[in-house]
Amino acid sequence: MLYTKSDRIVISTSGWFEDRIIKLAKRFPKIGIRISIEGLSQKNDELRGRTGGFDKGFRTLLTLREMGLKDIGFGITVSNNNSEDMLSLYSLAKQLGLEFATAAFHNSFYFHKYDNCITNRDEVVSNFEKLISLQLKEKHPKSWFRAYFNNGLINYIEGNERLLPCEAGLVNFFVDPYGDVYPCNGLEDKYWKESMGNIRSVSDFNEIWRSEQAEKVREKVRTCPKNCWMIGTAAPVMKKYIHQPLKWIARNKINSMLNKPLCLDKTIYRPDSSK
Repeated sequence: MLYTKSDRIVISTSGWFEDRIIKLAKRFPKIGIRISIEGLSQKNDELRGRTGGFDKGFRTLLTLREMGLKDIGFGITVSNNNSEDMLSLYSLAKQLGLEFATAAFHNSFYFHKYDNCITNRDEVVSNFEKLISLQLKEKHPKSWFRAYFNNGLINYIEGNERLLPCEAGLVNFFVDPYGDVYPCNGLEDKYWKESMGNIRSVSDFNEIWRSEQAEKVREKVRTCPKNCWMIGTAAPVMKKYIHQPLKWIARNKINSMLNKPLCLDKTIYRPDSSK
């Protein structure tokens, strides 16, 4: 159903069930697939809790590549002690012509996790800075925007405010398996967690999207204390307020070409609400 209605669908998977993924890709060859790999073989299997997980995931990616799928690659969630492997996976992805996506530890009801915390911040930040430098040296603008996104991850890891406003529930939404519509998947009960409505109880999605309850939830998003920086909520506002990433990219591309240090942005952009 989604394949007929959306220009792009990307599925994240561990790659464990190889046959299912290959079968899906044969039926829907334009689909995007990101294999979640948390490091090289030993580190990935340790963090994922399954021996052979790296081999399965990597073999699945190679098979998809041989099938001619274009929108495929790695996705790594940086936690404690795997940020060095992130750089190795980036190098591997680049050599194979694969996409490379990053994320960082988060806590939420979606992840069933509430005590994630990066304890070796200096090491993780240093490795993200190395990754940003490598991405800025690439020829593709997409990599430069990923560098900006990773700058936002550094900002998040250091406990700062988001570089760009969160507009979850306005430019994106999340539907859980039970039909509840949330602004995002990063909510926590200890802060707040409130549904905009349930798709099973309405005949038209606009009944939820334009409801008073939805506006109430959006108001809570505006004052949300979490400052998450995940691709689902960061990418839409990077496009909406594109002048901010563009200024950062221009400044740091010049620095990269001149072999000067990065200018990591910690400026918080707050759009004029009157416009």
